[in-house]
Amino acid sequence: MNKRIWLSAPAMCGKEIEFINQAFKENWVAPLGPDVDAFEDEMCNYISAKHAVAMTTGTAAIHMALKYIGVENGDVVFCSSLTFAASCNPIMYQNAVPVFIDSEPETWNMSSVALQKAFDKYPNPKAVIVVNLYGQSADMDKILEICDNYNVPIIEDAAESLGAIYKGKASGTFGKFGVLSFNGNKIITTSGGGMLICPDEISKKRILKWITQSRDEARHYEHSELGFNYRMSNICAGIGRGQLTAIGERISRKKEIYDTYKKAFSNINSIEMMPVCDYGEPNYWLSCMTIKVGCKINPTDIIDALEKENIESRPIWKPMHLQPFYKKYDYFTHDSDVSADIFERGLCFPSDVNMTNDDVQRIIEIIRGRF
Repeated sequence: MNKRIWLSAPAMCGKEIEFINQAFKENWVAPLGPDVDAFEDEMCNYISAKHAVAMTTGTAAIHMALKYIGVENGDVVFCSSLTFAASCNPIMYQNAVPVFIDSEPETWNMSSVALQKAFDKYPNPKAVIVVNLYGQSADMDKILEICDNYNVPIIEDAAESLGAIYKGKASGTFGKFGVLSFNGNKIITTSGGGMLICPDEISKKRILKWITQSRDEARHYEHSELGFNYRMSNICAGIGRGQLTAIGERISRKKEIYDTYKKAFSNINSIEMMPVCDYGEPNYWLSCMTIKVGCKINPTDIIDALEKENIESRPIWKPMHLQPFYKKYDYFTHDSDVSADIFERGLCFPSDVNMTNDDVQRIIEIIRGRF
């Protein structure tokens, strides 16, 4: 059998082990240690932010952002529909009510048209969760203008877009809070983990208390409010520090893979690559495409053909408004249902930086063979 080619596997640059060995040498294997603070500082430096809190997951980061904003029982929270469930599950943790917003075809991200429709019906949501899909920033100027008009804070879910740029500014730095993920398949990994980009020192300190079990300042264990066990470990932070040194190389390789696919499929009229907008630069986390309406080939045909050759690919995220758990909640479309259309016609190619150029060409040949 041919070797397994993954959609997006972890890639080690070699620096990670240096931080891990240093932590072992100095016995910083307990949950906290100097690498946690250093990882936060280095990430802030990379994206030009001032405050960050490293956590166990990006999901935990969204949860704490919602809690800090004051989302509670019965509050309405708008969220992109075309995303992974982690973007909206924390809304339910706070017993709030999700309202889902469609994508626009130009970016695959939150539609400002659909967002305005949602505000017309629900003028007082507590927050808006904007997801930057597959490594590209949403068109934030349009979304910020609408949210500012209603004085509603944005949580920018940049879990998939670390390293992406929107009009000269880093993804994850546009909302009141920004959310990063370091899951194993992301542009960099800590073997899990996430980070919350905070607006100020006050919010950072408050959230730091919450995620370390809300322990009060007392000699004994004193707790005056509910706490959570969401703090990133020192070992994971050390991995992240090593990974961060290679992020430029990762993005360059991801772009090279995307450009190779795009050129190879440019003469197949039925294939449309995910659009790359001219307002910035994505991190090209996953290379995605849609198949034009009327083509006899569908995404499942391609996924099955690749899997027969031991190559992983996946459908586009199934929108949240179509999920059994969430379909009872309100949803606002762009014009037609863009998110559902992208899901029906789309798929994600292998975008693993560990692939060789020969691997990429083999994938291309298999896909071209289906057309």
